[in-house]
Amino acid sequence: MSNDFYTTSILPHAGIIIKICRAYTDTQEDFEDFYQEACLQIWKSKDAFQERSKWSTWIYRITLNVCLTLAKKNNRKDVTTYQVIEISEDNTAFQNENLQILYSAIKQLSDLDRAIILMYLEENPNKEIAEVIGTSPNNIAVRVNRIKKQLKTILDGKIN
Repeated sequence: MSNDFYTTSILPHAGIIIKICRAYTDTQEDFEDFYQEACLQIWKSKDAFQERSKWSTWIYRITLNVCLTLAKKNNRKDVTTYQVIEISEDNTAFQNENLQILYSAIKQLSDLDRAIILMYLEENPNKEIAEVIGTSPNNIAVRVNRIKKQLKTILDGKIN
């Protein structure tokens, strides 16, 4: 991967990659592996980008696919611990306990719901989320409401 491509095409969207990778990993080592693999796959697939969507949408889609694939491989290894890793965009630990609680709750969602809520929290429009997930914007709106209720239930048990 050329340094120019990383600097101009990946680094400006590193926050997207970091947040998705963080939501699907339990250890610093796994996070780094997921992040590196996502960057590699973005680089490998750059020529397949047909500009039918925004570059950031393309990055979401590739990163999500990488994370889902690697998470399935890790699940086959009977990884059952849930530790919250907090990585900020400068790769240092977050000190915000509420954010740790939120990520812990998000990790309890299904893979698809986790992807949807991460994009929703990034304030992506339903249309863009639907493009990445492969469904309709109306379906996304319904799912977001259900996910919010599910997260509220999870968080009520942790916060109260």
